[in-house]
Amino acid sequence: MKIVTIIGARPQFIKAAAFSRAITGKHEEILVHTGQHFDANMSDVFFEELKIPKPKYNLGISGGTHGKMTGAMLAGIEEVLLKEKPDWVLVYGDTNSTMAGALAAVKLGIQIAHVESGVRMGTLSNPEEVNRVVTDHISQILFTPTEIEVENLKKEGIKEHVYAVGNIMYDSFLYGSRVPWKREEAEIFDLCGNPIVIPDQYYYLTCHRQENTFDDQPLLEILRAMNSLELPTIYPVHPRNRERAERLCREYQFEHVVLTQPVGYLESIQLLKHCEKVVTDSGGLQCEAFFAGKQCVTVFDRVIWPQTMVENRNQLARPLASDILKKLGNTQKIDLGYQPFGDGRSAERIIEIMEGESR
Repeated sequence: MKIVTIIGARPQFIKAAAFSRAITGKHEEILVHTGQHFDANMSDVFFEELKIPKPKYNLGISGGTHGKMTGAMLAGIEEVLLKEKPDWVLVYGDTNSTMAGALAAVKLGIQIAHVESGVRMGTLSNPEEVNRVVTDHISQILFTPTEIEVENLKKEGIKEHVYAVGNIMYDSFLYGSRVPWKREEAEIFDLCGNPIVIPDQYYYLTCHRQENTFDDQPLLEILRAMNSLELPTIYPVHPRNRERAERLCREYQFEHVVLTQPVGYLESIQLLKHCEKVVTDSGGLQCEAFFAGKQCVTVFDRVIWPQTMVENRNQLARPLASDILKKLGNTQKIDLGYQPFGDGRSAERIIEIMEGESR
């Protein structure tokens, strides 16, 4: 098989890494990086850490409106597909890169395999939900994390060539967890580029969604909650909201919030594994917190991963300091035997199924 894999955003690098390691030496894979995440700390470091081959094509497309970005990606990916003539186009998740890759492929009559199909929040007002739904409905093979997503697809009339293979993020989490790590040797830097010392105990915060960063108020509430906790908070800041986070911490003297440059995947996994609790608005990090057995508060208004919403292991909170603190204070019960996302061999199953569908 000849497979063109489309990636562009940080979560996709993580998922693609597991697949690329599993397929090496078996079939030809060509990586296309749309450029959606262009910062070196958001992109380059992932290829180095996760042993992903450097992309053959980097389209360098980032910024602008959803329509402008998706349209430019569609044109760029189409050009690559016309040149490479693959058997399959493989896409991950729910970004603009995902939908652009799927649209380019379907218009050229190339088969599409969608990893992480069937995830639903139940609202088309969310741009990522639109990307997911469109991609699912034009794909030839759909790989879901669990049976819940299989049922979601059935409700939309998609019943064939749907396979529950496990969550491929778990493959990468297990890989990252095995890498040796020493707290004192961690390469984590403040916003001025100075190395920071990781405290023995801390909370871990990530916050990047537009809903939480488009204006001062929601991010201020999140930072106020974290600053009031008994332990410091480590917050790797997304480039898009760096200026706002830095200004708010300075103006309100949030001395317990440690702003850092974006961290690589392996550093993030270790920060997660060694923290007290997690506050995030990331779909990926709330899953990783679940894998790591850490209590998580997700600052969002929709459930993305219902499998994690058990025994207060993952709780939704509004962007209000009082609600975040209330949820962090709730008791939880963690049953490490409850693992609905598979056994960490999703990538192998995906390859086997694609081989079977290609015959």
